[in-house]
Amino acid sequence: MSTAARLLLACLAALLSCLPAFAQQPPMPAPEMRPQQVSASAWFVQGLSALGSPANQNFISNAGFVITRDGVVVIDALGSPALAERLLAEIRRRTDKPVTHVILTHYHADHIYGLQVFKSAGAKIIAHQAAREYLASDTARLRLEASRTELAPWIDANTRLVQPDVWLAGPTDLEVGGVQLQVRPVGPSHTPEDLAIYLPGERVLFAGDLVFRNRIPYVGQADSRHWIGALDQLLAFGATAIVPGHGPLSTEARKDMELTRDYLLHLRRVMGEAAKNMEPFDDAYKAADWSRFQAMPLFGVANRMNAYNTYLLMERETP
Repeated sequence: MSTAARLLLACLAALLSCLPAFAQQPPMPAPEMRPQQVSASAWFVQGLSALGSPANQNFISNAGFVITRDGVVVIDALGSPALAERLLAEIRRRTDKPVTHVILTHYHADHIYGLQVFKSAGAKIIAHQAAREYLASDTARLRLEASRTELAPWIDANTRLVQPDVWLAGPTDLEVGGVQLQVRPVGPSHTPEDLAIYLPGERVLFAGDLVFRNRIPYVGQADSRHWIGALDQLLAFGATAIVPGHGPLSTEARKDMELTRDYLLHLRRVMGEAAKNMEPFDDAYKAADWSRFQAMPLFGVANRMNAYNTYLLMERETP
């Protein structure tokens, strides 16, 4: 027998010897999904303050649903088909009405990878037309390909990007079963296609990722200047309850938006000064005072990236 063959057999034997140990590993427990009632019609589920992973099935964002006498409107579809199946099951525990619509606050992965479940259930998908560019981009395709590896088995070859049935171009009012939903564009902010959904009869606002609570916001390629202005638009609704894109329910709108607003203002002030003075990013980042925010969840993994993207933005904004 050749040396190469002996090595191959030894490797196979070592692999086989590990199989009983793998078989004995308990399955990963599913993250808890506990719907919280916000008002007579509105509910939401709260994702974890964490990065998406196989252990949490990518349950890192919030989603809402509104139960009416004629059907259910879902707001965002969560970060994997398995999560969407669980959300649909939770809805069915509370009503036998069909899910008629899904409104997307924006097209980030943790809010959309469950869409195909609701599409198969017969729901009409609604999003802002500014998402067309993202859906047609290499960025969306490559992000899904990476997720199939990073978030397996919850994101796999069967997970797909779902196009909306309805593209919105401006403010739209939707009435389902006697409940009015005001769907309002508030982008470009966190994304170009941001939508906020307001129930005026119950004073409940689904704010999407314009509002982060109890964790550092994800800035990415956001237009932070417009984002700060969009927070004033959200306050103008006069909501008594706000469901953020991430974190717990807010019942003190102005106070609970302060973290997002102050963080964005701090990024723009610090990185804007550095860009204006043509100071290298690494030097500016090290010199900045992050003390107010560094104890927040996900600061370590998100802040440097947020700062760098803001630095590039401020370079473009600086005359």
